[in-house]
Parts: sequence; C-alpha cells; structure tokens
Amino acid sequence: MRSTSAALRPPHEQREPLQPSPDRPHAADAPCTYEIVTTRAGFDALRDEWDALFERAGKGAQLFQTFSWLWHWCNSYLPPDGAAGPGLAILTGRRNGKLVTIWPTVIERHGGLDQLAWMGAPVSQYGDILIDDVPDAPAVLRDGWNHLVETLRPDIVWLTRVRADAAIASMLADIGARATQRLEAPYLDLTSAPDFDSYMLRHSSRARKKHRAAARKLAAHGAVEFVCDRQTERAQSLASTAVERKNNQLLEKGIVSPALTDPRTQRFFADAAGPSACPSGIVVYALEVNGERAAIDVLVTAKQHIATHVFAYDPKYAKDRVGAHLLELTIERTFSEGYTTLDMLAPADDYKLRWADGTVEVTDWAVPVSRLGSAYMRGYLETLRPILKTVRDWMPPAMAKVLAAAYARLRA
Repeated sequence: MRSTSAALRPPHEQREPLQPSPDRPHAADAPCTYEIVTTRAGFDALRDEWDALFERAGKGAQLFQTFSWLWHWCNSYLPPDGAAGPGLAILTGRRNGKLVTIWPTVIERHGGLDQLAWMGAPVSQYGDILIDDVPDAPAVLRDGWNHLVETLRPDIVWLTRVRADAAIASMLADIGARATQRLEAPYLDLTSAPDFDSYMLRHSSRARKKHRAAARKLAAHGAVEFVCDRQTERAQSLASTAVERKNNQLLEKGIVSPALTDPRTQRFFADAAGPSACPSGIVVYALEVNGERAAIDVLVTAKQHIATHVFAYDPKYAKDRVGAHLLELTIERTFSEGYTTLDMLAPADDYKLRWADGTVEVTDWAVPVSRLGSAYMRGYLETLRPILKTVRDWMPPAMAKVLAAAYARLRA
C-alpha cells in the first residue's frame, strides 16, 4: 500500500479538509478507539469478533459483509505481499475493548490515484459496514470515517453498490458524497403470502400455465431432478459450471464481463461453494435432465435473506424455458426453508421485474479527498464512464461479439 504525506504533495494535490463529527457520544459512553487492519493475519484474527458482531447487528441484506464471504475473497483476490492489487484497509472500532463497528475496505493504486473501495469486488454485490446498536451511531460512523480517511489519505473514496437501507447510507448523504450511478435491485417479499401456492396466485392464470408447460416439456426429455446442495464437491462443481456457462452466454451476446472472464471468479465460487471450514453462505440449486446440467442458480444466504447471484442454463434447453422453471422451483424452496426475502440483485432486468414485489435503490458513491480525486470523479466517474456505457449499449451486436471475443482471448 502506498501512502504519501499531504505536506509533501504539490499544491494542486493538497487534500481537501475533512468535516468534524457533529455528533458526540453520550457522556455515559466510552469513546471508540479505531485501528486499521492491513494484513491477512490481522484479518483472520478478527473472525470470532466479526462473527459475533454480525450475529448481533448484521442484517440479511449484508450477506456480502460476513467474515466467511470475505475470507474466501481474500483467498482468491488478495495479492501476495508486495504485489500489485488491493491492500487490506479494514477499520475496526472498539468501545471498552468490544468490537462495535467494522468497515471492510481496501486501498489500491489506479491510474496514479490512491482509491479506497469496498473489500469484495467483483463478487460482492452490496457494500456496507457493520455497526452495533449504539445510541451514538452517527458519531461512531463519522469518527470512523475521519480516522480511515485521515490515516490512509486516499485521493478518492469510491463505495459502490450501497443499498438505500445500508448502515452507511445516511452518513454518505450527510458528508455530501456524489452518486455516480444508480441502479435498482428487485426482490421478492416472501412474507407477503402464507405459502408458495398463495404467492403464485399473484401471477395471471396464463403465466401459471406457462410454468406448468415448462415442467412438462422438460419431463418429456427424461428424468428431471431438482438439486439443492451446499458445501459439497457437487456444489463446488455446479458453481464452477455456472460461472463458465454464464460467461459464455454473455460473450455470445457480445457482452464482456471483466469479472466473469477473470479466472479468479470461477475459482472463488468453486471454493466458496465447496467443503470448507469457513462456510460462505453459498447454496446451489440446479435442474438436471438425464444427468445433464440444464440450469444452475448459485445463491448466497445470510439470516433470512437469500440472493440469486449467478444464474445460467444450457442453451440446449432454452426453448423449454428451463430458466423460468428453475426460478419457480427456487421460489418454492425458499418458501419451504423460511426465508423472508429472495433478492435478485441489481440491475433490474425485465425478467426479474416480472417476478419482483419491489426494488431497492443501489448507488455508487464517490467522495473525492484530493484535488486529483475531484478531477477523476468529474472527468471519469461522472462523465466518461457513463458515455462508455452508452456506447457499449448502442453498439451493433455483430461488432459487440467481435470485441467481446477479442477481449476474452486477451484474458485467456
């Protein structure tokens, strides 16, 4: 991790001043002490405290902030000491020796800038911090933020995929963070009906007939098995297949996913889905037809929240609507296992909205700390990046496929 004293920076790169915390702890509360963990050994040592904090104060939607999920991320994405890539910068806040808040962040050098970001990219789909139920939470958050930024002195803080109901959301609004992208994450409210059959009544009779027809079409091919597995070699193999198949499907459409073309992503999901002393929360649902993997859904769970993360199917069964049938079976299974929310994650694709009961706003937030960071935010995050996305979306399919294939070859 590279750090540079503000006093040594040229005038045009001097850091912008931080705002002091407007809220102070109650007199009866001891002040928090903050530290930044920068080593893998330091991260591993946090396991028991981290798990206890999540059990007390974590929400289901913070499923990507569990210790176990990030432990697997470290195994696949954290570079060796001295190598290029993200460096751990995990803020811990303790009161009377007890862990009350933890910020899973990393710092990395990008294009001549030091950028502070969430730990977990690109596999984590929501970013947040964990904080105990303390009466002075706003002060704990603000003081934690000040300690993190003043100690690390990044050029920019870029916190992506923050849900509107995230623990950190209100603080980001208070400090004037700038939204660089807004998305919607569709979800199914499984508490809105007493059981699966009642839930399905909200769909038209025509839609329900289509679902039954899909089941019959698959059955015509032979033996159909619905698989639900976790922490086994079978789950490991299914997850690996899902990532590979999803990447191929996107490339066929001319869509490049840097995350999916990165071999570390397939390795991450395979390891996290398989047998482990540190269970990640991944569960794999699949439809097998005569032993063939017709459709696979890799989901992540925490408490009563379950999110469908990597969903892929065999094109051979596309006309049989195998994906829709697996999704219906997934909903039925989540009802039977007592989950309250089935999260379909961002973006709000049409097929997700057809099933969803609502959406949650998910925002990328940027906070420039230096003048160089401000220029990067205005020039790239707010201007060039949206233009590039528009160009990609409007690119002719044939050209997109050629570019996607070329990119895949470069990454191979």
